[in-house]
Amino acid sequence: MGGEQRFGEFVSVRRHDYVAELVLDRPKAMNAVSTDMARSIGSACQALAQDRDARVVVLTSTHERAFCVGADLKERNSLSDAELVRQRPTARAAYTGVLELPMPTVAALHGFALGGGFELALACDLIVADPTAVVGLPEVSVGVIPGGGGTQLLPRRVGAARAAELIFTARRLEAGEARELGLVDQLVGEGEDRTEALALAARIAANSPVGLRAAKRALRLGHGLDLRAGLEVEDAAWRSVAFSGDRAEGVAAFNEKRKPQWPGE
Repeated sequence: MGGEQRFGEFVSVRRHDYVAELVLDRPKAMNAVSTDMARSIGSACQALAQDRDARVVVLTSTHERAFCVGADLKERNSLSDAELVRQRPTARAAYTGVLELPMPTVAALHGFALGGGFELALACDLIVADPTAVVGLPEVSVGVIPGGGGTQLLPRRVGAARAAELIFTARRLEAGEARELGLVDQLVGEGEDRTEALALAARIAANSPVGLRAAKRALRLGHGLDLRAGLEVEDAAWRSVAFSGDRAEGVAAFNEKRKPQWPGE
């Protein structure tokens, strides 16, 4: 499986077997998220959520010096209050589109990943970065707050006090400190973020698609619950896969010492 599908002018999806690459492609604006681009991200995520062949999604950028610099502040500056209110659901749909993808997701960061750009990465399950990556949520420095999930997703990664410090100071972190504090998960060689993220995704995609989606569901739904409630979430997810075709194939392949051919159901 290969090929590429465009979603508007600024977003495309490339296929690498069972890995789908969601590409941010607005190089003239360092992938600043305009209304049109937000709409395209939302549309691409809607299509991917329904795609049974997409076992893992990798979020990448075509710009050499940026993953995404966040909201398009030039466009934002031209909007009236009423227009900004109307634009909000479109912007939210882009971030929740990535966040609610049912399969595992990996972000590949290099250069600037700031504000809404870093929030797109935070919406993913795993973040791979190269040494040029600079991350942060600087929204309070321009009079707003992180509005693409940052105030909720960052503390889930690094704890409440650390997230408060980073959001209140609006400071930018270079890749080494970001890795040390847990804002990114893997630090790779310069220029290798996309390659390594796709390789990680391929390793994940070798596993049962039914199992992967159920594991993600259990991880996401169980987070923040007390242990007893969390174990009920896990049990419900286990029951959803225990009698699946993937489970039957996985056990058979293990006993027959061969690679499984996942039916994906």
